Amino acid sequence: MLKFDDTSSNDQISKLRQKEEEDFLQIIAVKHGIPYADLTGVPIDTTAVGLIKEDDARAALVAPFAVANKKLRVGLFSPTQANTKEVLASLAERGYILEQYLVSHASLEKAWERYKEISGSIKSEAGMVDISGDNMEGLIKKFTSLADVSKILETTVTEKSARHISNIFSVIVAGAIGIRASDIHIEPAEDSIHIRYRVDGVLHEVATLPSEIYRLFSSRLKLLSGLKLNVGTESQDGRFSIKISDIEIEMRVSVIPGSYGEGVVMRILNPLSLNVTLEDLGMSPRLLAIVDREIRKPHGMILNTGPTGSGKTTTLYSFLKRIYSPEIKMMTIEDPIEYHLKGVSQTQVEADRGYTFLEGLRAAMRQDPDVIMIGEIRDGETAKVAINAALTGHMVFSTLHTNTAAGAIPRLIDIGVTPKILGSSLTLILAQRLARKLCVECKREDTPNEREQKIINEVAIIIKEKVGVDVQTKKIWRAVGCSKCNLGYKGRVGVFEAVLMTSEIEALLDTIPSEREIRNIAAKQGLLTMREDGIEKILAGATSFDEVERVVDLEKEG
Repeated sequence: MLKFDDTSSNDQISKLRQKEEEDFLQIIAVKHGIPYADLTGVPIDTTAVGLIKEDDARAALVAPFAVANKKLRVGLFSPTQANTKEVLASLAERGYILEQYLVSHASLEKAWERYKEISGSIKSEAGMVDISGDNMEGLIKKFTSLADVSKILETTVTEKSARHISNIFSVIVAGAIGIRASDIHIEPAEDSIHIRYRVDGVLHEVATLPSEIYRLFSSRLKLLSGLKLNVGTESQDGRFSIKISDIEIEMRVSVIPGSYGEGVVMRILNPLSLNVTLEDLGMSPRLLAIVDREIRKPHGMILNTGPTGSGKTTTLYSFLKRIYSPEIKMMTIEDPIEYHLKGVSQTQVEADRGYTFLEGLRAAMRQDPDVIMIGEIRDGETAKVAINAALTGHMVFSTLHTNTAAGAIPRLIDIGVTPKILGSSLTLILAQRLARKLCVECKREDTPNEREQKIINEVAIIIKEKVGVDVQTKKIWRAVGCSKCNLGYKGRVGVFEAVLMTSEIEALLDTIPSEREIRNIAAKQGLLTMREDGIEKILAGATSFDEVERVVDLEKEG
């Protein structure tokens, strides 16, 4: 008896019908003067597909499949169909130059498959994506700890849903916002993806995801950030925004190629993080009074020094907020603008277009400013123009990459600033680090060990000599961890030092002084070094010995 393989027969019939359709369309293409294309063997650009909503594409039987600049290739089944014409007209109105191709249903289905990679709530142009509404806000409220994120993410990864990738993405972002992380790190490994959050300056592992998720996740992220989906061998930078109620949180995205895929870092710029006053920074009462006095002067320069991530920009922003008045004009030149400040004219460096800190500063000087904030002084020319601004009636705030406040003067001289003009322009130099604050709910009182006690006793004597205060030296506090903080720490506090420009330091400038010489004279000003300020905060129970030692060298200063 003869047996038939129904599955094989159906496949053969399907292939014959598809071939007939392809052959027929080639004839129709000639009739209409439109080129024919078989998309089943053509790579489909997800960026192009995402230019039309899936429902509209399916209704109009169209599929954009390649885009370069404003040239867009579109596959269509029927050029005479009314809603096809409407979709094409809409694309043309958006400035796209259309290349139309007649394609089969099979070709359209292949292109439409790419919508799975970009499914989700895309309500505006790439780069300003609105992932808003009660769902996102409600999701954020679910996360109070790293453990919450890990648990919910693990569940989301295993779910079967048309919005699978979109949901994973939402959990990762909402989790980071919920626990107040500053950065999200997505790191592909050989057979997995590692998700880490930076919380209070320290990275924590959140989850390890299957590597097969990565390609779809990467496409989703690139689409939201306005990045090129077909580029994987060079670094790219993008951004998108998330609206939660009336707050817009900006996400800065950096993508860099790696051995197992592109590594991603998302910086979270949450406006709520900017609600920091001068008093919240953690300065000692004496330093706070000096800073408050100096930033109100009509002219001069104040520098804040320290490594990347030490809170320098937040401190400068608090200066601007403190002295804000409708009677003065304040301008900033930043790279990038981290937060938007009310009443401040902010500009962003675009080095690839020639708009550097130097060019921005020169342009700002023509805008009649009273106060100028320069995100960073990177070279001698910028330093000279900034100092000239301070000498000609402007108050200038900026940052410099040095390890100590005293090190700023030798650094400026090294990059070409004439020493003698520093005395009449530079008024105050700060240096700072950020230490995690101990959780007040669970911190544990303890006795210092032998090494800790030796350092504490040594520094306590110096504090007494400088500020005339006896600090207790027998108690410190350790991190524990509880349901309120998880890690034993919650929030951060600044550890500061400062050098005031005095006649003694000004007299020393002609000799091109070393950092040590400046530090020795500055010690007579009665201001604490970061080492001393850190120990004082340890003894007050604000932070732990281990935490201060993570950011400041507590061994004897040279």
